Amino acid sequence: MQYTLHQLKIFLKITQLKSVTKASEELYLTQPAVSIQLKKFQDQFSVPLTEIVGRKLYVTDFGEEIAKAAEKILGEVEALNYKTMIYQNQLAGRLKLSIASTGKYVMPFFLSGFMRQHKGVDLLMDVTNKALVISSLEKNEVDFALMSVVPDQLSIDRIQLLQNKLYLVGSSKALKEISGKHIFEDSSLIYREDGSATRAAMEDFIKAKHLPTHKKIELTSNEAVKQAVIAGLGYSIMPLIGIKNELKNGELEIIPFEGLPIISNWNLVWLSAKKLSPVATAYLKYIEAEKENIAKENFD
Repeated sequence: MQYTLHQLKIFLKITQLKSVTKASEELYLTQPAVSIQLKKFQDQFSVPLTEIVGRKLYVTDFGEEIAKAAEKILGEVEALNYKTMIYQNQLAGRLKLSIASTGKYVMPFFLSGFMRQHKGVDLLMDVTNKALVISSLEKNEVDFALMSVVPDQLSIDRIQLLQNKLYLVGSSKALKEISGKHIFEDSSLIYREDGSATRAAMEDFIKAKHLPTHKKIELTSNEAVKQAVIAGLGYSIMPLIGIKNELKNGELEIIPFEGLPIISNWNLVWLSAKKLSPVATAYLKYIEAEKENIAKENFD
């Protein structure tokens, strides 16, 4: 057999996503290129690895076994690469993060300098909602998490990175037709999904102020909420960090309202009992030394 590491990587990704198209997108390859490599890999086995039923790709039992072997081989190769870098006195390994979805506007700025300094570090960052971020911490699946509301049920350490402010916002065009005090009485409110810290903050504010709600629209990402507000579908309470450009170009406006903004903080958190890897330890030292400069340079 003459299969390559490249083919193993492509096949493993296909088995994980159950789609040639999605695999090509994640690997930054064209779909024809992925299909060709899959065919070349399949040609080396007399037993089918995958099958198409009703335009849907399925992995055969034999294919699942080959995928497990491929994952093991690729893991060993990755470990060899890390060991080589460490032998050459380079920091090497994986840095695993889970961040609340709005944190995607924050976290890259606190990572870029570190990643430039350490070419041997690979970054794995999952962008999801608060509930899944907490779950990843509980299961000890990540080195660090970024969140604005720190869970009480976990014993964690933290570093405060940046202030998080939430404002009531609306489309500039729609605001010509309604005043701020009537928004909660007469207009649709756009919420994030259950498990989102932004949604929880919005619901707590509405409840504390005994505000009426006319109609609720639920969307599953901050970007979706933002575009819906811009389109005039409704109003929402949103983090300032994610709407700066839209405020500058006049697509959105902040609506003054008593009790707003809601202010919290973005925190880098980790389990108190966790034994940090050399990569995680180095990153923590980097954040402690550079967080104020990063915040001032990018978020003032």
